[in-house]
Amino acid sequence: MAHDNTDTPADLDALATTDPEVASLLAGEWMRYRKSPALMALTQASHAACARINAVFHEDIDEARRLFRELVPHTGQGVDFRAPVTIDYGMLLTIGDRTFINSDLLVVGGGRVSIGEDCLIGPRCAIYTPNHALDVPTRLAGWEKAAAVTLGNNVWLGGSVTLTPGVSIGDNSIIGAGSVVTHDIPANVIAAGNPCRVLRPLPAAGH
Repeated sequence: MAHDNTDTPADLDALATTDPEVASLLAGEWMRYRKSPALMALTQASHAACARINAVFHEDIDEARRLFRELVPHTGQGVDFRAPVTIDYGMLLTIGDRTFINSDLLVVGGGRVSIGEDCLIGPRCAIYTPNHALDVPTRLAGWEKAAAVTLGNNVWLGGSVTLTPGVSIGDNSIIGAGSVVTHDIPANVIAAGNPCRVLRPLPAAGH
């Protein structure tokens, strides 16, 4: 089972004592990423780790898996993935047991992301957690606010699905390829579209 990532990693707690933008990020408040050397260093280190994972994946998959678990310590047992991956904050990502992640996963921003057990994540899926300010002066000043994204257990995302900040998807639901999820999707449904909407309940077993 994946570890719970509701506890803040110690290195982020330490950074929050010296960097107000890190503290605001962890508190779910408005912050300025581009004003934070600590946050920029964290994401640069994560991208460098992703580059190493992607570079060795086809030559030494065991090493790629080891590096992935270093980047995403809250990774459950039996998790499988395909390169390339791009992840901004691996310490804020949780992946449940036996989940499969196809190529080109993109996880952007400092919001917590929780992917449940037995999920199927299609190729070129993107998970976005940052919201930028809507009014022009505040947006130009660099203010943004991250919102958590949550997938329940046994969720299937088709290829090229986009999840926007703050959404959750209930257990067992299927999101059709190319969908853009802008609001919560309940459990046990098939949903698709841009914006994504519920189409029908899951079929009975054997259908």
